[in-house]
Amino acid sequence: MTSNVMADVVAIASWNADLTSQVQRPPLRGETLMGHGFTVGPGGKGSNAAVAAARQGACVAIVARTGQDDFGRMALDLWHREGIDTQAVVQVADQSSGVAQILVYPDGDNSIVVSPGANAGLDAAQVRQAAAAMAACRVVMASFEVPLAAVLEAFIMARAAGACTVLNPAPAQVLPTALVGLVDVLTPNQTEVCALAGLPDDADPALAAQALLDLGVGAVVLSLGSQGATLYRKHHAPHHEHGWTVPVTDTVGAGDTLTGSLAAACARGEPLPAAVRMANAAAALSVRGRGALGGMPSLNEVSEWLAAQAQQPHP
Repeated sequence: MTSNVMADVVAIASWNADLTSQVQRPPLRGETLMGHGFTVGPGGKGSNAAVAAARQGACVAIVARTGQDDFGRMALDLWHREGIDTQAVVQVADQSSGVAQILVYPDGDNSIVVSPGANAGLDAAQVRQAAAAMAACRVVMASFEVPLAAVLEAFIMARAAGACTVLNPAPAQVLPTALVGLVDVLTPNQTEVCALAGLPDDADPALAAQALLDLGVGAVVLSLGSQGATLYRKHHAPHHEHGWTVPVTDTVGAGDTLTGSLAAACARGEPLPAAVRMANAAAALSVRGRGALGGMPSLNEVSEWLAAQAQQPHP
């Protein structure tokens, strides 16, 4: 179906059902650990970012592929509740929906294994079916949890339409040459930025960010977890937003919250430093709740929280 929705943000999105367990530590090879607190909830980097953008006030359309199974129905129910347009979602009968198996540790950190399922079939042809929404939107965002051909086609269409492109480059890989010049804003973490630039894991993330700018990426928003986020642009000094001290329940979805909130701020026309400030705060607040969406805040919550923080000095 060709989408005719007028969206601010179009998400080329993965959908996964998150199967989450709490464990004391990562298991060793061949080891069985006892976990607790098992939950099944919504996930997928693209879906999470789409929800974050919607909660930050953007009108969002999603291009995604799910199975015709309980997890696929969970996806549609979620997107409808969040006010996200689903005209460009395809459900297939012969494949299962994507699944992410997540282990959350006592400090809130996590490990994730993704089985993409139906996500793997999202292709350029399906992206082209959303041409009307792509032509009218302000931001197109994607991640590497969907096939590269779909991301590349979406960003070519976005560039032709004058839309901003936002890429969450996870799972990390060397940034393909064909894609480099089409990325306006890249949102890696410290490990991903080195992999994207083809540098060792222990390389300086700032040097990796600069290398990506030299290759042709428009801007890099480096997510630093509890240390905040730093914006790198050519011909500008780095702009750092410090981290915030908040109670951590788990960090699942924090990076997706940053990406989606950044996309929503860009769609509102905010300059990048201001957009990074909002996205960094939204990501910080997101870790207070359980699961990818449990703590994901609304635009009002972020604005009010930042206003309250401005009344007291940061340590």
